[in-house]
Amino acid sequence: MRKKLIKKLIKKLRKEIIDIWLMIGVSFFSTAVQASSTAMLQLKHYENYPYKTQQLIEQALHLSNQNLTYLYGSADPKKGGMDCSGTIYHLLKNSHIKDVPRQANDIYRWVWQKGHFVAVNSDQFSSFEFSKLKPGYLLFWSGTYNTTHTPPISHVMLYLGHDYHNHPIMFGSSYGRSYLGKPISGVGLYDFKLPSRNSKARFLGYGCIPSFSCEKEKNTT
Repeated sequence: MRKKLIKKLIKKLRKEIIDIWLMIGVSFFSTAVQASSTAMLQLKHYENYPYKTQQLIEQALHLSNQNLTYLYGSADPKKGGMDCSGTIYHLLKNSHIKDVPRQANDIYRWVWQKGHFVAVNSDQFSSFEFSKLKPGYLLFWSGTYNTTHTPPISHVMLYLGHDYHNHPIMFGSSYGRSYLGKPISGVGLYDFKLPSRNSKARFLGYGCIPSFSCEKEKNTT
């Protein structure tokens, strides 16, 4: 009789534990979905984005909700973080783009050779050089840190578009940058800002993703 009572209590306890975990899971999922939806609603004309671009941004937002750190050399979220090129590599591979390279300089070369790259010399968004920039395009920098890569690309991000305050937003992994004016680090959303003229860093340009968002245009140098 005592054994049956103990078994009954254990069964009840297990059910209560499972119910608690389910509640936590539903709460976390709802929070993640709400955060993703809020971020999407903050993008101007998001409803007019190409469907493939919307899917790519949704995957980016999902990664943004995982509290991943900036981890140099990592392209695997299971390690708890990723670096800039690792984040873009992981995102595009998960979008079934098979030939995307791993390193930032190779991603730049890949976009330039197989897609359409637009070089930028201006440090002002009002420049005509940004007239072809679209959500879902990749952004490239040099000089954000010392590198021996050829070409010397040191940073890559994904452009998401403008929010309702007309601020340009991007996705990727970084440290020492900001989102909505607040310093943050890790895998997430960031303000897309151009380096000042006195900075060692330089924004080189942008390009569509080969076999994904590219139009039939010739490379611009």
